[in-house]
Amino acid sequence: MTTISTATAGWLALRAPADDDARSVDLARDLARLIVPGSPSAPVVLHDLGAGTGSMTRWLAPRLPGPQRWVLRDGDADIVEHLDLSTVVDEAGRPIAADVVVEHLASLPIDAFHGAAAVTASALLDVLTEAEAAHVVSACVAAGTPALFSLSVTGSARLRPAERPDEVERACESAFNDHQRRDVSGRRMLGPDAVAAVAALFADAGWNVRTAVTPWRLAHRDTALIGEWLDGWIGAAVEQRPELASDAGAYRERRLALAADGRLRVTVFHEDLLAWPR
Repeated sequence: MTTISTATAGWLALRAPADDDARSVDLARDLARLIVPGSPSAPVVLHDLGAGTGSMTRWLAPRLPGPQRWVLRDGDADIVEHLDLSTVVDEAGRPIAADVVVEHLASLPIDAFHGAAAVTASALLDVLTEAEAAHVVSACVAAGTPALFSLSVTGSARLRPAERPDEVERACESAFNDHQRRDVSGRRMLGPDAVAAVAALFADAGWNVRTAVTPWRLAHRDTALIGEWLDGWIGAAVEQRPELASDAGAYRERRLALAADGRLRVTVFHEDLLAWPR
């Protein structure tokens, strides 16, 4: 297994408001009910995988009991330099404590989560391989630690107003999804199959699993994010199927023109997953 990093601090900051609006509050509440409050001498310990700049911790910590100590794990030493948890508090308003661990998932010990109250991750599962996902699930199961994985792509997007005919859009979506499942240096990522695959791994271990649809709903206030997302979506599609370049380029220009006029609406579908022992 290798370092998983496709993000920059700028991209994470741009998408943060849409992420926070999309995450499942219901699953966060369910996770909170599974956690026994800690004490100053024995705080609740939570591990966040692929922590990035700490967006999952900033959103989730105020919804969980404490006191809390977070272990933020990421294989990208540069991205964690941008961590900002200075104002983060638990549900009682107490500041959280945090430790940073820079490591590849391959180095994650099977007992890494021993004694932890929860494991979390955001926008991570779809860039893992089946073996990497199984390793994370095994570590959760070994520790009996509930897991909340947020914002995994499902491969579906809807842009409105719709184009008629919509062959270019459908071809781009199909090519993008193939790109997400591509083999890179011997790693075949789960892509849109991630939530189903991880849910099956937990179910096979006898665990409870709940999922929730958590889409981005982007409109005129999100023009910058729409532009960046559209560039990445079409860029990946063309990389996968170069013959789409001409039609996809024209499609991109039409959609960006609508976005600039404040008339484009984009729904990008994700799923959140909560798993816990029976």
